[in-house]
Amino acid sequence: MKSVKFRLFLSVVILAAGLCYSLPNIPAIGNSFLQGILPSQRINLGLDLKGGMNLTLGVDVEKAIENTLSIMGQGIRERIISEGYSILRPRMADGELEIVVPKKENAAAIRDIIQKWYPNMQLVAENAYNAGSAQGLSLKYVLTDAARKEAENLTLDQVVRTIRNRIDQFGVAEPDIRKQSNNQVQVQLPGLTDTARAIQIVGQTAHLEFRLVRDDVNPSSMVLPAGTSRFPMLDRQGGESTIILDNEVLLTGADIANARPSFDQFGSAYVSLKFSPQGAVTFEKITGDNIKKRLAIVLDGEVYSAPVIQDRIAGGEASISGDFTTDQANDLAVVLRAGSLPAPVSILEERTVGPSLGQESIDSGVLASVVGAVLVLGMMPLFYSFSGLVADILLVGTLSLMFAGLSMFGATLTLPGIAGVVLTIGMAVDANVLIFERIREELRLGMSTAEAIYAGFSRASISIIDSNLTTIIAAIILYQFGTGPIRGFAVTLSLGIIASMFTSVFVCRAIFEWWSERNPDKTLSV
Repeated sequence: MKSVKFRLFLSVVILAAGLCYSLPNIPAIGNSFLQGILPSQRINLGLDLKGGMNLTLGVDVEKAIENTLSIMGQGIRERIISEGYSILRPRMADGELEIVVPKKENAAAIRDIIQKWYPNMQLVAENAYNAGSAQGLSLKYVLTDAARKEAENLTLDQVVRTIRNRIDQFGVAEPDIRKQSNNQVQVQLPGLTDTARAIQIVGQTAHLEFRLVRDDVNPSSMVLPAGTSRFPMLDRQGGESTIILDNEVLLTGADIANARPSFDQFGSAYVSLKFSPQGAVTFEKITGDNIKKRLAIVLDGEVYSAPVIQDRIAGGEASISGDFTTDQANDLAVVLRAGSLPAPVSILEERTVGPSLGQESIDSGVLASVVGAVLVLGMMPLFYSFSGLVADILLVGTLSLMFAGLSMFGATLTLPGIAGVVLTIGMAVDANVLIFERIREELRLGMSTAEAIYAGFSRASISIIDSNLTTIIAAIILYQFGTGPIRGFAVTLSLGIIASMFTSVFVCRAIFEWWSERNPDKTLSV
């Protein structure tokens, strides 16, 4: 009896907690005086229910890896110089970092230095290099497979984090931003109205780079020297020319601490940049080493300005000038302040869902759920009398636990998720039907009520657990490989199955055993 009372007490506590967490999702209750008493977590509505915009972004991770190698090249050069050796300025060529050693006899020592301090780099080629009168050696490095995989994951994680920061500043509530396979990121913005500006904010890479200008190369030349590339350059009149830059990236937007819109003496808008402490040191060294050269500011593959470095610039401040409107300067400052994307992104797919369609989905889903629930609640007592009433009560408990789980995990309810709710309503009583039919058979065989309850639950539970576990496995696979709405269905279905297993196998058994102990001479109505 003590064991039964304890299980009943535990069941009541869990069901009461589920009810508390699920009630705030009912607008009339969640917005009432109980708002300060009940938990604040609520279920988020997905894009297909609330309306809004869905973007699928492709991330150019190869560009991020090239930038990583280029920046590592600067560190390698400084390390080698500090060890008393010399190399030419490292450069990127065909996705490989080329390090030229002027004196071939120093090559072995330099290889050892790189291997010691940069174990995540792998030597892939060695070639003779004619360095004037001396014979040099060209060493080409790439990232190791493990380092490359880590760089890809970090790039995608940073893209997700950066876009989330931008969306938070843009003011969209409850965005759903997640990684997908094939270096893609899915962005769902429920309730969004200004879609054009959102695309500008999210889709703008704001991939900022600082590179040296090669004024010794003719921009119209058909053949460019190794280690250089041709870039478009914008002017204030909206025109475009061509400029030649080094492939080596000296500094990126990752070193920016702050960005804000400003205006010059003529009233033209520009973006003022403030570097992080490490970025400020790097920027000061870059400007000090390249006086009288031009430093190009490259944003999303276009050169916005290329001023001549007159002197070493301390303090870590720079600016991006261009033919900006006030809104453009402000939006650019937002994306740079929220964080420059580590790699260029492209919009692969764009879909917009209207709020009226979302409301229709909600109305249809609610109607289907209500009709299904009413039919189930009405049929169970007709077939199973008292036991059917218990099953109805437990169905309400199952739904409460499921919605409580969605609220606690901050899950997003989608239209397929509503289908999962409807499916849960049907599946929740399936287990009870199996148990009740098994108890009926045991009673027909002449068992007592207590014996029939024990046998019915013991033998039916095996089938219930087996079938539900296989369904959960299928839901896990759907979640792993599915997109946003399909994942919503998988989450809802999994929570519904777990809740129904708890109520049908644990709670229902405790209720029946408690009733049997209090009424040993009565037969259970099933």
